[in-house]
Amino acid sequence: MTFNVSTILIVNDIEESLAQVAATLPKHDIRIVKNEEDGKKDFLIAHAKQVVKEAYIASDKIKYIIFCGENFTVEAQNSLLKILEEPPKNIIFIMITNSKNGILKTIFSRLPHHYLKTKKQRIPIAIDLLKLNLKDVYNFLKANQKITKGETKEIIESLLYSANEKKMKLTTKELESFSIAMKLCELNSRPINILTTLLLTLMRKR
Repeated sequence: MTFNVSTILIVNDIEESLAQVAATLPKHDIRIVKNEEDGKKDFLIAHAKQVVKEAYIASDKIKYIIFCGENFTVEAQNSLLKILEEPPKNIIFIMITNSKNGILKTIFSRLPHHYLKTKKQRIPIAIDLLKLNLKDVYNFLKANQKITKGETKEIIESLLYSANEKKMKLTTKELESFSIAMKLCELNSRPINILTTLLLTLMRKR
């Protein structure tokens, strides 16, 4: 994909797409603005100010300003509205997010967008959550002790899907355990520890 004009990209995985986009552009002509706090994905007013500041730094070559987040606050988007509508010379903006629903219509109508989200293949879970016991948990963890962060997140999603499919009545606290597991993945906690806690929670539910 080439970027001749400012663009919105709606993707499955922000970090993966960011790396792919950056790899296609001149290394020294890219500026990336995102929330650098561990586990934080919100794009806030402070980040919007960074985008504006960077855009007004003159450049005699095309400069690509990539800004991304799972959730763009209304204040942040409003502060970007004018500069997105009338960008300084040689500036191309690339906005990366994973949901168009959070983008203000005033921004969405001003920039072309590419919907790049694809349907994920769900990882099959080889355990029955309704008959889960310690032996099942041990065997599952042993089989998945060398998985990556991305694979761990997919397993967490599949466990939640399986629980819903089997009509398990999860409490608010139990549902929050899935959200916590995802956050721990982003914080680079060990997959084996994350899955152990989650599976024991589901086993107690049984």
